[in-house]
Amino acid sequence: MKKILIICLSIVFTTPLLAQKRDITLDDLWKNYAFYPKSVGGFNSMNDGEHYSTMERTEDGQEIIKHKFKSGKKVRTLFKSADFEIPRIGRYIFSKDEKQLLLATQTKSIYRHSSKSVYYIYNIHTDKLKKLSDEKVMYATFSPQGDKVAYVFENNLFIQNIKSGAITQVTTDGKNNHIINGASDWVYEEEFALVRSFEWAPDGEHIAYYKFDETHVKEFSMDLFKGGLYPTQDVFKYPKAGEDNSVVKVYFYNLEDDKSTYIYTEKDYEYIPRIKWTNNPKLLALYGMNRHQNELDFILANTDDASNKVLFTEKDKYYIDVHDNLTFLPEDNFIWTSEKDGFNHIYLKGLDGSETQITKGNWEVTSFHGVDSDKMEIYYTSTEEGSINRSLYAQHLDTDVKTKLSTINGTNNSSFSKGLKYYMNSVSTANSAPIYTLHNADGKQLKTLEDNTEFNTKMEEFNLTEKEFFTVKTEDAELNAWMIKPPNFDKSKEYPLYMFLYGGPGSQQVTNSFGWTNYYWYQMLAQKGYIVACVDNRGTGGKGAEFKKMTYKELGKYETIDQINAAKYFGRLAYIDANRIGIQGWSYGGYMSSLAITKGADVFSLAIAVAPVTNWRYYDNIYTERYMQTPQENASGYDENSPINHVEKLKGDYLLVHGSADDNVHVQNTMEMISALVNANKQFDLFIYPDKNHGIYGGNTRYHLYKKMTDFILKNL
Repeated sequence: MKKILIICLSIVFTTPLLAQKRDITLDDLWKNYAFYPKSVGGFNSMNDGEHYSTMERTEDGQEIIKHKFKSGKKVRTLFKSADFEIPRIGRYIFSKDEKQLLLATQTKSIYRHSSKSVYYIYNIHTDKLKKLSDEKVMYATFSPQGDKVAYVFENNLFIQNIKSGAITQVTTDGKNNHIINGASDWVYEEEFALVRSFEWAPDGEHIAYYKFDETHVKEFSMDLFKGGLYPTQDVFKYPKAGEDNSVVKVYFYNLEDDKSTYIYTEKDYEYIPRIKWTNNPKLLALYGMNRHQNELDFILANTDDASNKVLFTEKDKYYIDVHDNLTFLPEDNFIWTSEKDGFNHIYLKGLDGSETQITKGNWEVTSFHGVDSDKMEIYYTSTEEGSINRSLYAQHLDTDVKTKLSTINGTNNSSFSKGLKYYMNSVSTANSAPIYTLHNADGKQLKTLEDNTEFNTKMEEFNLTEKEFFTVKTEDAELNAWMIKPPNFDKSKEYPLYMFLYGGPGSQQVTNSFGWTNYYWYQMLAQKGYIVACVDNRGTGGKGAEFKKMTYKELGKYETIDQINAAKYFGRLAYIDANRIGIQGWSYGGYMSSLAITKGADVFSLAIAVAPVTNWRYYDNIYTERYMQTPQENASGYDENSPINHVEKLKGDYLLVHGSADDNVHVQNTMEMISALVNANKQFDLFIYPDKNHGIYGGNTRYHLYKKMTDFILKNL
């Protein structure tokens, strides 16, 4: 009897506690920003390998702090903004001897990665601060000796002597929309992630730099509506598929002789996506690629006379992804990664042309961290525990014995110390916020820097359900997927299904990692009675080269087939209403959702496309031609999978959203889609955000966008 009483009391007191859990609101998401766990900001390993630095906010400003790797304890404060009249610091850079700091302030973004800032130089030992220039300049970088700073201003490369203040102008022909020195053009920045386009030689006697001649690249213009009686116009060079690129050249600048020398190569390369100095200060490595991006020459150039040779050539029947894993080792060896055996793996190469494959298996190396020459070990992150996970490993170079260092299955991101004695690890899962820890190189945990306990406790207030992973098996492929069900899920009921996707080449949305704010928006939709799901179609990453590259020359075709088949699979589940399936995506995902609601009109009843590509002819050439070749070579591949050519199939509810100042996926895509829909007499919903770029954010914008999408879903699905 007493036991029954206890159970009854337990039910009485537990039920109200469960009822207290509250649903997520849009205010929580985009006004209160309630779903942002803590992180470790500005992490940087210092040169001795025993210390690291962070940049932390305080009540009166910002501090750059030195810590011990071994204990995580603070050693000293290197810089306090409160001691100086200085604007907010965006980032900091040490000189090689770590006696000075470059502090970037008043940073203004240009495109996705590029920016310009007012820089300050701070001497840690003398506690003196001085401004590099009153002007906002780009990519200020210390020389190896720490006595000079190179930077780009108004498309020209400059070098400033820190002590004397004397300025050397390396180039003089820089001109907007014509010549760029030391920085990249729009398409290199966006598609090769090449931003700062100059590199100091290890001895500081030379700088290698790019010159982009944009003269023959066609211009794109965007009207900007804020700030005046008449709109202004932003005009920039944007090479679309099949159109002319910048003519790109690389030069050596000799500081002593004040002379630039062009590196003339025997082949006329369409692209030179990377340069990097070897350990020899007279030897520079360059990647040279053809327009199809399926051949890459690894070139070595000498500063003495700019003579050069091709050390090796890599070819692929589809395309080659450019990477930053090139690492030069002592004794003329270097690390290279390649997909040539079907999966991305690590190779040890020599400047004599020798090569040894280090990692092997039907899994991918996703990050290379370094080689400890003393221990003869390499450190890398891979998909060995499944394509949705990322785990850290150490592998012995002689014995091939492998040790797993990460202890939690999920997404591990590791930052190693100089000398590879320690590392900081962050790990998250689909249903847990990141945990930041310090470790020895053997994996032993030394300290927890942030476990987000406070955030996790706060999340207990909300009515959340777990994201579940599974595999969707279609007649064509096995596809990774996740699902979020309503908190009060009843398998005897039918629920509408809301699918989210991206789907682009090499991407992954189905990962065992923290989903940030979007994850909580999906939870909000689940609380409103929707099942939310995501499927990674063929063409996405984590499963090897063939799975990723099988969409070659036909972007959109197989991805759409997979999403339609996945939706049919979901529709056959007893608890999903097959007549109420919606889909949404952004950018490539917007392209895919537009194809889904047209080609899959009998399956999808709703689609939302944010900033979509609607015809690959309108997108840039480096990205598009990598996967499609040129429109002149592959017209059918472009036209048969462009949503504007399938609008007559539209049956369901379709919402188009775009920012009018999107420099990446131009609003032209949406305007062409509008014209096609109108010509086909198809009704749809449209919203344009004036002067907003590809990210569509700023002020109240994100709240407005997500309210618009939420209301559209609630009304129509």
